[in-house]
Amino acid sequence: MGKDTKKLIANNKKAFHDYFIEDKYEAGISLAGTEVKSLRMGKCSIKESFIRIEKGEVFVYGMHISPYEKGNIFNKDPLRIRKLLLHRQEIRKIEGQIAQKGYTLVPLSVYFKGSLVKVEIGLAKGKKLYDKRQDIAKKDQRREAERKFKVQNL
Repeated sequence: MGKDTKKLIANNKKAFHDYFIEDKYEAGISLAGTEVKSLRMGKCSIKESFIRIEKGEVFVYGMHISPYEKGNIFNKDPLRIRKLLLHRQEIRKIEGQIAQKGYTLVPLSVYFKGSLVKVEIGLAKGKKLYDKRQDIAKKDQRREAERKFKVQNL
């Protein structure tokens, strides 16, 4: 595998449903060895997770990495707070954007980039209920159009 190959571990579809994603960043994540082994087996969930910036450092909360079966005493708490690795100027830029009303940070996906575990984080603005309804209507229209197209081409 080359350095640029991505192997998706976990995806956060809920984030795209609940938020408008304005900007995306790629961050490293500090993990224990058994957590990396568990990730290699695809045991990760970021559905309920969120990101906070505290004292110039970025942390992800609620990211669930299942304990590694053969990890015994080396296993860490599956829901522990994990530090994300970003450049200082990126953190400052994100902090400035979050200071604006209504912006938040959400993890969008976790993946391997070469041998490194990366987290794609998105600068997001919350959707209102009518925005969600609009998205669902668009999705239904697209699905209906694809169905008609498929029937015509048989």
